[in-house]
Formats: sequence, structure tokens, C-alpha cells
Amino acid sequence: MFTRIHHAAIICVDYARSRHFYTDVLGLRIVAENHRAQRDSWKLDLALPDGSQIELFSFPNAPARPSYPEACGLRHLAFAVGDLPACIRHLEAHGVAVEPVRTDEYTGRRFTFFADPDGLPLELYET
Repeated sequence: MFTRIHHAAIICVDYARSRHFYTDVLGLRIVAENHRAQRDSWKLDLALPDGSQIELFSFPNAPARPSYPEACGLRHLAFAVGDLPACIRHLEAHGVAVEPVRTDEYTGRRFTFFADPDGLPLELYET
């Protein structure tokens, strides 16, 4: 029935800052960008190389997302990467703090976490 995840939707506080982060720092390709005047909201569709997408929304006065301790709901968004150390160097060169690398006890794969400008937990998972 399902074939893949089509997109994940993210709400940000500062649209320009998050747009820069997801496009210039993470390198996601812009598919479409629309201002929805009736909602005073931006919607930015971003694509990953496999065709999956992230929808980045801005809404005025959006409530903060509880992250620590971990709240019920979506825990994090993970990106598959081929070269974990290179990705970490790239993020750190852009001033992004990256947690120490860990190893998945079940798969033996390495991974790490970092956060977007609003504190949303993002993961790099080496494939």
C-alpha cells in the first residue's frame, strides 16, 4: 500500500533563518515557495535527492515545541548520509553544533544528532 514517505512538515519561527538553514546549510533543493497571505504564512517545498520532501511552514505566534524531556509525538527527522564525518564537518563549518557520534547497537551503523534553528532534533544516519 505505502511506497515511501512523501514529505515531512516543519513549522518554523523565523522563516528567513530556517530557509537559509535548510537550503544553504543542508543543501535541499527548492521545489516551490509560496506566501499564503490569508494565513500570513510561507510554505517552502524542499526536495532531497531521492524525491522525498520537506514542507517548511511559517506561522505567526506558533507555540514552542517541547523537546526535552522528549515529548510524545514525532521524535526526530533522520537523513541518510554516505559519509558521516564529511557531513559533520560541513555542519560545524556552518556553526551548527553536532552531538558526539554514536553507534546503533542493533545495526552497527553510526549516527549523530543536531538541531535546526528552532531546536527541532535532526539526525544523520550513515548508510
